[in-house]
Amino acid sequence: MTERAISVLSLTRKFGDFTAVDDVSFEVNSGEVFGFLGPNGAGKTTTIKMLTGLLKPTKGAASVAGFDVATQREELVSHIGYMSQLFSLYGDLTVDENISLFGGLYGITGKQFQERREWILSMAELEDRSKVLTSELPLGWKQRLALGCAMLHEPPVIFLDEPTSGVDPIARRRFWDLIHSLAAQGTTILVSTHYMEEAEYCHRLSLMNRGKLIALDTPPALRRSMTTPILHVETDNPLHAVTIAQNFPTVTDVTIYGRAIHAVVSDIDAARTGIPDAIRAQNINVSNVKEIPPSLEDVFADFIRREGGALDE
Repeated sequence: MTERAISVLSLTRKFGDFTAVDDVSFEVNSGEVFGFLGPNGAGKTTTIKMLTGLLKPTKGAASVAGFDVATQREELVSHIGYMSQLFSLYGDLTVDENISLFGGLYGITGKQFQERREWILSMAELEDRSKVLTSELPLGWKQRLALGCAMLHEPPVIFLDEPTSGVDPIARRRFWDLIHSLAAQGTTILVSTHYMEEAEYCHRLSLMNRGKLIALDTPPALRRSMTTPILHVETDNPLHAVTIAQNFPTVTDVTIYGRAIHAVVSDIDAARTGIPDAIRAQNINVSNVKEIPPSLEDVFADFIRREGGALDE
């Protein structure tokens, strides 16, 4: 995977005095699944809008599928696919009518259209539901139909903007199987997501915060980059326990993970006994205490904390 499908150099977008995207640079290889992550307000959607030709950069440059995003928008649009978390479908049209609509938008007709229609129906497992209103489909089927419509013209690059939002875990996993199947065939996929378990499926991950790109690497390399110890404490009152842990001297950050808290600490030996003792002193049960390797969520929380926190904090 040496050919560059996406090249971004010092990309910047300002809205008046506000800088939404600030001097961002990265490259995406052909056939790569590239994860685009960050908290709300980080600049992800603005970046995607520039890369799909919807917004002109204030400064910097970018090319997608070999086309300049600022000067070759018409050529660019015919060589990319885009799928949003709303699936970009029309609920009052049938499955077949949605496919026909996108075929018309992309100028796909005749034998080529029939072949692509059959591929979409097969991929989305909708062969027997082509006359059903799209609004009546379960979310998982809508999701696959939307992906098929975005891929109808066989673009070399596709953008997926939080495509699994609201979809159940089984449908999400099946969707990711489709993504990797497309990537194996050479399609380049840039996907934004809030689900950390999905981030593990990407070949590489980028993390944005406050308009800047603050991390970029493979999932294993990003986990290895965090060397600060993390203490996992299971308790029957994590909401109270997290407040107690925040006041412990060696804690630099603490978050809730289900029925447990994860405390990033500078002194693991002091924290291993001191934090559970402080929690128990408030008559809160502690059932398990152990040092753990960092998850991607731990790593990204640490990166964002070191960069001044998220914009809405």
